[in-house]
Amino acid sequence: MKVSQLPYERVTIEEVRKNLPEIVAKIRNATSAEDILAAREEYRKLFLRFYTNASLASMRYTINTVDPFYVAENEYYDEISPEVQALQQEYMKAMLESPHRPALEEKLGTLVFRQWENELKSMSPSIIEDMVEENKVVMEYSKLMAGMDFVFRGETMPRTILMGYAKSDDRATRRECYEALGKGLAAHANELDDIYDRLVHIRDRMAKKMGYKNFVELGYYRMGRLAYDQEAVAAFRENILKDIVPVVAKLRTENAKRLGIEGDYMLYDNDVVIPGGDPKPFGKEAIFEAAKEMYHAMSPETAKFIDMMLENEAFDVDSRKNKWGGGYCTSFDLYKQPFILANFNGTAGDVDVMTHEAGHALNAWFCFDNEPFELGMGMETAETHSMSMEFFAWPHMDKFFGEKTKDYRYMHALDAFSFLPYGTIVDYFQHIVYEKPDMSPAERKACWNELEAKFRPWLSTKGIPYLEEGTRWQYQMHIYESPFYYIDYVLAQTAAFEFLLASQENYDDAFKRYIALSRKGGTKLWPQLLEEAGLVSPFTPGALKDVAVKVENLLESIR
Repeated sequence: MKVSQLPYERVTIEEVRKNLPEIVAKIRNATSAEDILAAREEYRKLFLRFYTNASLASMRYTINTVDPFYVAENEYYDEISPEVQALQQEYMKAMLESPHRPALEEKLGTLVFRQWENELKSMSPSIIEDMVEENKVVMEYSKLMAGMDFVFRGETMPRTILMGYAKSDDRATRRECYEALGKGLAAHANELDDIYDRLVHIRDRMAKKMGYKNFVELGYYRMGRLAYDQEAVAAFRENILKDIVPVVAKLRTENAKRLGIEGDYMLYDNDVVIPGGDPKPFGKEAIFEAAKEMYHAMSPETAKFIDMMLENEAFDVDSRKNKWGGGYCTSFDLYKQPFILANFNGTAGDVDVMTHEAGHALNAWFCFDNEPFELGMGMETAETHSMSMEFFAWPHMDKFFGEKTKDYRYMHALDAFSFLPYGTIVDYFQHIVYEKPDMSPAERKACWNELEAKFRPWLSTKGIPYLEEGTRWQYQMHIYESPFYYIDYVLAQTAAFEFLLASQENYDDAFKRYIALSRKGGTKLWPQLLEEAGLVSPFTPGALKDVAVKVENLLESIR
């Protein structure tokens, strides 16, 4: 069935209030593990419907953020989701406290019980009103960004279209693009500052109500982190600074010379890698045709996957006003259907959508029937699927770029390597902000600029309207919408590079290990999945230094 035809039906809070306590009572009163598992099936069916319909409402809102029906439906789920989460916690408590827990763990595994224990630390009934308020403010930001206009050379356009000009080979065009970006954001400076300030204080208030020192600890619980903690991330951050930043700075500075850039290396120079212009794909229709050919060449299972996605029209990739400005993969589990949203703008990033987001979608398609159902996998695991698929697509890039294929590989690898310091800034910034929630907007912007100088010392924003103030983070939507998510991308990128390096030696073996890892989504923790795939954890001492050396050598060999 085509995604546009999937039936939507609101699952009401009244239904959850009625059915979930009955399920919990059955678990509490059960005389055997089998009775509990039967009650659990009722729970699964209820929330399979709930989350599928909530995802449909969210997807249809993001493709048109002014559609009155789905705006209202999305707001409804935002309003009821905190209460639903509180009711779900009663189910989790019943499972955790069951005298039949040993038999249940033997059937379900221990991981889901650890996830439930973590989930109980992530919210309480005392913060339901705050969570509702948080959801409303996040939607306020989403609507603001989706409806924001930018004027470039007399033409008004959304940010997704504007940023296509950031890839121009003409430096003056790139500068004008970023000037337009800065001016467009500056017109909403007060709103952007106010929305974030409110979010920070709402989240800080929730954390303190629950007895935490600040939102950082609560934020980690909300992310479901079981494989690593704040100390591990801090050590990882220092390794990025010590082992990755100097190599990226060297590579970017050398590349600036090849681009003919004299003087400061500006933020508006950072989107271009190849002298003469970064490679561009052949167009939307050609991208879809090439993607189908690529996934058919990879394996029988990926062929079946892409045929399903295309047949069900499970993509929305056209940029337009009032469409959510990012990209994502979601799924409608009741129908076992993934879906990809993107904003094509004629750059190589359009191809990355067909690899990155399709990596997510393939994993979802593999894992619809995996245990455990309730809480899924860590985001570092999910992003490993997507970022690794970007690299496994390398042998097929000629289908997208023709004679520019080598240029694409060099650009892709250098951009991905350069992402490691940037992604670390995004995460570090949030740690600082939530540890000092009363910082003023000006202090937050100064903090961002300090981190940029530390982790991306080759870049300058001097003279770029508004952005020179330290506001690059205001259109990094994760910072507003999904706090502490971003380090998962950085961790996953290191694993993806390991897969890339392995694929250079033996592609078939590396791809086989990747597919095996993807099929296990949600069943094991990330470090265990890496070990089983023959990869080294980035938390291992010296791991990043080794990656840096090998990636630099690979880039040099491509160039």
